[in-house]
Amino acid sequence: MRGSLVGTAVTLAAGAMLTAAMTTASATPPDTSAVQARRSQPVLVDCSFQRNVRPADFILACGDGNSRLLGLHWTKWGSRAAMADGLNAVNDCKPYCAAGKFHSYRVTVRLDSPARWKKHPGVQRFTRMTLTYEGARPEGFNQVVVYPLWS
Repeated sequence: MRGSLVGTAVTLAAGAMLTAAMTTASATPPDTSAVQARRSQPVLVDCSFQRNVRPADFILACGDGNSRLLGLHWTKWGSRAAMADGLNAVNDCKPYCAAGKFHSYRVTVRLDSPARWKKHPGVQRFTRMTLTYEGARPEGFNQVVVYPLWS
């Protein structure tokens, strides 16, 4: 008898919690303003064709990973441009890439030229990335390097 009373009490308590949760959920509509704001801003498409907003890291050399952006600190992410400071880690590939060493260079990243993403027509994506090296830079690189971004 005692087991059935405990079972009944547990069932009633669970039902009450479920009712309260459903009432609370239906009484307060979800706040979608942050999601809608993110949808209206362009995204950065990565090597796996995934959408990114303010990524901390980003691979530039998709084929071999020998150039990547690390520790990105975004100071702006708007509808026309985005700006970040971070590091560009580049493999020197000496004597060849598998035996090479990565060197990090301070860099400012600018994303711009948003356009419609063919894969997701309702989404804008940045189509150009500009890296500005703050001092030292990889051998053979200009101080400012502009990359067209994949779609």
